[in-house]
Amino acid sequence: MADKVLRIGGASGFWGDAARATPQLLNSPGLDYIVYDYLAEITMSIMARARAKDESRGYAADFVSAAMKPNLALIAERGIKVISNAGGVNPEACVAALRAVIAEAGLTLKVACVTGDDLLERKETLQASGVTEMFTGSAFPAAEKVLSINAYLGAFPVARALASGADIVVTGRCVDSAVTLGACIHAFGWGRDDLDQLAMGSLAGHILECGPQATGGNFTDWEQVPGMANMGYPIAEVSADGSFVCTKPANTGGLVSTGTVSEQMLYEIGDPQAYMLPDVVCDFSTAKIEQVGENLVRVSGATGRPAPDTYKVCATYADEFRGGTYMSFYGIDADKKARALGEAVFEAARTVFNTFGLPDFSETSIELLGTESQYGAFSEISSSREVVMKIAAKHPETIGIGILLKEAVGLGLATPPGLSGFAGSRPSPSPIVRLFSCTVPKTQVQVQIALDDETISCDEVHGEALDTAAIARPAMPSGDSSSDMTEVPLIALAWGRSGDKGNKANIGIIARKPEYLPYICAALTEAEVSKRFAHFLADTSGGSVERFLLPGAHALNFLLHDVLGGGGVASIRNDPQGKGYAQLLLSCPIPVPTTIAATIAETGL
Repeated sequence: MADKVLRIGGASGFWGDAARATPQLLNSPGLDYIVYDYLAEITMSIMARARAKDESRGYAADFVSAAMKPNLALIAERGIKVISNAGGVNPEACVAALRAVIAEAGLTLKVACVTGDDLLERKETLQASGVTEMFTGSAFPAAEKVLSINAYLGAFPVARALASGADIVVTGRCVDSAVTLGACIHAFGWGRDDLDQLAMGSLAGHILECGPQATGGNFTDWEQVPGMANMGYPIAEVSADGSFVCTKPANTGGLVSTGTVSEQMLYEIGDPQAYMLPDVVCDFSTAKIEQVGENLVRVSGATGRPAPDTYKVCATYADEFRGGTYMSFYGIDADKKARALGEAVFEAARTVFNTFGLPDFSETSIELLGTESQYGAFSEISSSREVVMKIAAKHPETIGIGILLKEAVGLGLATPPGLSGFAGSRPSPSPIVRLFSCTVPKTQVQVQIALDDETISCDEVHGEALDTAAIARPAMPSGDSSSDMTEVPLIALAWGRSGDKGNKANIGIIARKPEYLPYICAALTEAEVSKRFAHFLADTSGGSVERFLLPGAHALNFLLHDVLGGGGVASIRNDPQGKGYAQLLLSCPIPVPTTIAATIAETGL
C-alpha cells in the first residue's frame, strides 16, 4: 500500500465546464478516478428553482448526458471510478437518470447516492432557533424566501460508498475537495486521526476542483501557457503519505508549474492555517510546491488539525430585485458623456418613482470600463475616448428595476453624442439571491448512502471546536533595508490569484523567488491593501483586510471583508466575485534593492 500511487483526474470545475475533459482524461493511461465538481452557491439556488418547477430536475443534467453517457463503456472497460457532486439539490433524480443510461448501454455499473445535506425542510426550525449569519450576525431570512439550505458534507461517506462496491458516487452538496479526498481515504485506508494525510488529500482536491485553473488557466504569466484551445485538465498522482504530483494528459495544452499550482492552492481560501473542512482543519502554510519535471509539480508538507464538530451550512434566499445593462461610447470625452447618461437614467427613474409612490433604489452602480474605474484612486487614466458603461441597481420591487431599464433605453436619443450600442435586447429584472451562512452541529445532520436496494447510515458525528486564537503564527520575514532601493511592479516579483467566498475576497500573492518575499511583505501591508481597495471595501476604518503568511510557498494571502457589494450571488458590480482583484494589486510598486531590480531588468520576469 505504501508504494501505491492513485491517479485522479479533475474533469469539472463548474456547472458548464468543457465536455472534452472526460475523454481527454480517459486517454491518459493508468487513471484510477475521475472527479467532477459542479456546485457553487448560485448554482444551488438555480437548481433549487428548477426542482420547484419540476421534481425531476435540480441536478447537473450535463453530467449524465455529456460527461457519462458517451463515455460509460470506456469507463467500465477500464475500471475507472467516478465521483461527482452533480446531484445538486436532487441527487436522487441524478442517480435515477444515470442508472437509466447505464441500463440503456447494457452495463452493470453500480451507482451510489450520498444524501443528508439538504436541510430545506428544516427552514422554519432554523428560523425559530435564532441562528445568525456567521459573518454578519444578521437573522435567518424569512422562511418563505428561502430557496435552498445545504450542509457541506465531507469525504468519509464517499469512501464508505466506494467500499460498499460503488463504481460511481453521486453526492449533493459536499465540500469541493471531498470528491478527491473520498477516493484517497478508500484507496489508502486513512482514518479520522490521519490528520496530515487528510489535509494533503484535501489539498489535492483543492488543486483539482477548478479544472484547468491548475494547468495554466487564469495564470499570471498567461503568455507562457501554450495551447489554450486544448487546455489539459489536471491529474493528481497521490501517494499513501498524502504527497502528490500534479500533472496533465500528454499532448494537451496548458502548463503545470510551481506558479500555476501555487496560484490554485491560494485560490478562494481565507486563513491558510485554519482551512476548515468537515473531515479536517487544514494548515496550508507549511505546504511546499516543487517543480520535479516538465509539467510535473510535487506538493507536500500540509498538516491537519482535528475536524470541527459542526457543518457549515449555506442557505440562499430571494431578496429584492436587480437589473442593468451595458452601453458603449466612443469619441472625445466618452467617459464624461457615459457618466452623464448614467446619472440621467437614475434621475429619470426616480422621477417616475415619485409619481407612483415607489421607494428609492437600494443601491446603484455606474462603472466605466476603459477608464480604469476598477483601480479606484490608483487609476492612471484621466480621460478616455472609448468606454463601456455598466449601469445597474437594486430595488425592493420588480417594477422599480423595470422602470430603470425602460428609462435606460428611453434616453437613448437624448444622450450626448457617442452612444454606439446596447448589450443585446432590453434586459429584464431578476431576483437577487443572497447567501446566509451558519453552522449546525453534526449531530443534527443524518448522512445516508443509497446503493442498489440498501440504505447505509453514516456515523459522521466527529470533531471538536477550533480555537483560532491558539494557532501559532509565523513571523513575517524582513529584508535588507540598508541597500539602495528601486521600485518595481509587484508582477515582476510575484504571481497572484484572487477569488471569492460570500461577500469576502482573497488575494494570494506568491513570490517568484524566496528572496523576494521580505520586500513584498514590507510593502504589502494590510493598510496598503486597504488603500488599494478603498473604493470596494464597505469599511475602511480598520479590520477590513487580514494578511496571512505561507512560508512553505513563500506566499501571502489577503482576506478582504465586505468587499464584493453583497457577494457573487447578490452583487451588481462588473466583477461580483473579485476574480480580477489580484490583477489590480500586481501593479503596486514594491521597493527592492537596486541589485534585484537590475537582475529583473536583465532577465525579465
